[in-house]
Amino acid sequence: MRFLSGQEPPHDLTYGDVFLVPSRSDVASRFDVDLATADGTGTTIPVVVANMTAVAGRRMAETVARRGGLTILPQDVPAAVVADVVTGVKSRDTVVETPVVVAPDDTVHTALTLLGKRAHGAAVVVEDGRPVGVVTAADCLDVDRFAQIRSVMAPDPLVIDAGILAGAGGLEAAFGTLHSARVQVAPVVRDGRLVGVLTRKGAVRSSVYAPATDDAGRLLVGAAVGINGDVAAKTRELLEAGVDVLVVDTAHGHQERMLAALDAVRSVDPDVPVVAGNVVTADGVRDLVAAGADIVKVGVGPGAMCTTRMQTAVGRPQFSAVLECARAAGELGRHVWADGGVRHPRDVALALAAGAAQVMIGSWFAGTHESPGDLREDGHGRLYKDSFGMASARAVAARTAGEGTPFERARKALYEEGISTGRMYLDPQRPGVEDLLDEVTSGLRSSCTYAGARSLAEFAERAVVGIQSAAGYEEGRPVETSW
Repeated sequence: MRFLSGQEPPHDLTYGDVFLVPSRSDVASRFDVDLATADGTGTTIPVVVANMTAVAGRRMAETVARRGGLTILPQDVPAAVVADVVTGVKSRDTVVETPVVVAPDDTVHTALTLLGKRAHGAAVVVEDGRPVGVVTAADCLDVDRFAQIRSVMAPDPLVIDAGILAGAGGLEAAFGTLHSARVQVAPVVRDGRLVGVLTRKGAVRSSVYAPATDDAGRLLVGAAVGINGDVAAKTRELLEAGVDVLVVDTAHGHQERMLAALDAVRSVDPDVPVVAGNVVTADGVRDLVAAGADIVKVGVGPGAMCTTRMQTAVGRPQFSAVLECARAAGELGRHVWADGGVRHPRDVALALAAGAAQVMIGSWFAGTHESPGDLREDGHGRLYKDSFGMASARAVAARTAGEGTPFERARKALYEEGISTGRMYLDPQRPGVEDLLDEVTSGLRSSCTYAGARSLAEFAERAVVGIQSAAGYEEGRPVETSW
């Protein structure tokens, strides 16, 4: 990457301070761009879901991995729950989506409470393992909530045989079947028994994205471990659960306890990919790499739920932090993840242009069907989910619930550096995390074509970055109504 002016500015920069300049390009199509990362994690798109309780869970992990990304489960999730989630994720199909299942005798109320858990918007009515109907939210409008599903479902649904999807041209053929029948979603069966659902968008997406899988062809999933307590024991539990990537995580990563935690992790498994952070300087990167980190997480204070900068004045504008840290990591043959500050697809492209191997996204993904929270309505018909920072009083209380005495926990609760309750609204046009991944990756692919890059490595090398005023940034925003 180089600056348009030929020299770096003397002050630090945020994503909003910079823009990408087009270069001569022979990349004719977005689909000529390979978005696979080179950091050793096995992802095929450079997107990591942050280890936030309100964001990262079972549904998020399987859905994002199916599209090539990686989800990091939070450190405050009990080991037994992590093991259950990992087992569930790794049992999921890499093409067919997980269905919402109800029985004919279930109530409409039951169906409505489950439909919001998945973006495909339909529940499969199953009897003896076989699909006998499909029900959507539209079917449940103006219906007694205690009516049985059998009275509102569409019976004898169109089904797709899983064997068709495995063959050459199977996705296109399945899409054609759905399109001809004017059906958006259909149960997928094997030997007549339900194995999942396929949507028209899902068929198209599976032809564009490559899933992130382990050596056995199962979906990837990561998990975080803190720097306090018996780090080695927690690491063993996570690895025994089948976690593919470990993230040693704390708000202030450049400290002695982090270095000791990395040593403990490496004593358990010297080969597992280990991410550590957060830091914002080259010195922090060098120290964490020396202690055993393969990847260093960069970012202090840019997150939407984070109040660190306003409370402590500690942090650094994210673009400059990523740029400096990526250079230091590259000199050591290591990588960085840009963590926080992403508000738009452009920010992902800028982080990667600055040298990040991947971009970690949290709050933006909280407002999707796949995040763990329950859907709520704000009284004006808008749907949202609760989100909160992992250094907030709410998160600290959950994380330290079993530690020390009530008095000690009360002392810790006095200090917080995050928002405990934030509303993340679902975008009606992009209510699922896959919709947001489409937006991010299509923008990123286009950015690469403008730079004349066919890979992320070429993009980081060829990108030309300019500096803009606030007015310059505003000029680039779309105008939704006439002026």
